[in-house]
Amino acid sequence: MLFDYKAIDKEGQTKEGVVDAPGIEIAISSLQSRNLIISSIKPQKEESIIRRIPLFNRVSNKDIVIVSRQMATLFEAQVSALRIFKLLGAQVESAVLRKVFGVVADDIEEGSSISQALEKHPAAFSTFYVNMVRSGEESGRLDQTFSYLADYLDRSYEVTSKAKHALIYPAFVVITFVGVMVLMFTVIIPKIAPILEESGQELPFYTKIVLGFSGFFIDYGIFLFIGLVVAAFLFKRFIDTKQGKIAFDQFKLKVPYVGDLFKKLYLSRIADNMNTMVLSGISMVKAIETTSAVVGNDIYKDILDKSLEAVKGGVSLSSAFAQFPEIPSIMTQMIKVGEETGELGNILKTLAKFYQREVVAAVDTLVDLIEPVMVVALGLGVGILLASVLMPIYNLASSF
Repeated sequence: MLFDYKAIDKEGQTKEGVVDAPGIEIAISSLQSRNLIISSIKPQKEESIIRRIPLFNRVSNKDIVIVSRQMATLFEAQVSALRIFKLLGAQVESAVLRKVFGVVADDIEEGSSISQALEKHPAAFSTFYVNMVRSGEESGRLDQTFSYLADYLDRSYEVTSKAKHALIYPAFVVITFVGVMVLMFTVIIPKIAPILEESGQELPFYTKIVLGFSGFFIDYGIFLFIGLVVAAFLFKRFIDTKQGKIAFDQFKLKVPYVGDLFKKLYLSRIADNMNTMVLSGISMVKAIETTSAVVGNDIYKDILDKSLEAVKGGVSLSSAFAQFPEIPSIMTQMIKVGEETGELGNILKTLAKFYQREVVAAVDTLVDLIEPVMVVALGLGVGILLASVLMPIYNLASSF
């Protein structure tokens, strides 16, 4: 939910903008954490939200990478912010981004900062993105900021797309196999079953099992389908709740091998986010807070939230992370070295690259394991199905 606010900063200057939060209390807390004194805050009208974020439209990570690189080049060429967003609004391929950039350009023309204008579009620009831009505005290095953002998003896109694309082939094979089996059980076998039953011969037990499955699909298939749809709907409703999301996030981390892959993915995301923000001059407290909001797993979000409180209390990041078994000791030790040498940003960069390589290697290994298992499983399934049908037919033909 978006809230319009007016506030006064610690220097006495009036600030206006938009904050995205689930409720007004969280919005107020978020603004107060920035050392702002709130003079007014109210939710945006529904028409404004719809105007700013087209319903059912999402902006792809790839599009944001491309426009970020374009913005970095244009800022480096000393083009004004208003001119940049007007140019991008006219040239970008994504229809959604064209509308977003049009609104951003209008807001900048009315006096908003770039970060304030981008903050109004959370469906396109994440909290992490907006905070990075705000840091670039404060330091006067927007060209470097957008270049950092493009590099970070490019790395993130490469890792996530690698995982997604690697699973497309196994998913396609499994779906095709299930479709063929359903077709066999509901169309082919029911036509052969009467011939086998009228032959009077004793059918093998595996043939009886196949005929039983076929009869079940014919008589109760529609109820099975409805049950699966209802189960999927209830599962989706459950994981949309806070308790359900925590339970599902815990399950993902505990699944053999796959859980290890997820852990490496989240550790890579934590290290990369914090590396990008620390090297951009953002404070450690703000870096942890923003990383917590975008890590994508409630277990690691809770770890980051608790670490944030510890760091605010004067504890080092490495000591805060050392309390949690989900953070590997090698990561805490390297962070400790970075804190002691003043090279924390570079250490986090090294960790991010390490875990990204680990994620890619784990995905490749998983796919290499899945493919032979699938071939064996499909071969056994098809072989048993054919044997259960062809053997009785062969015995029947041999009796004549």
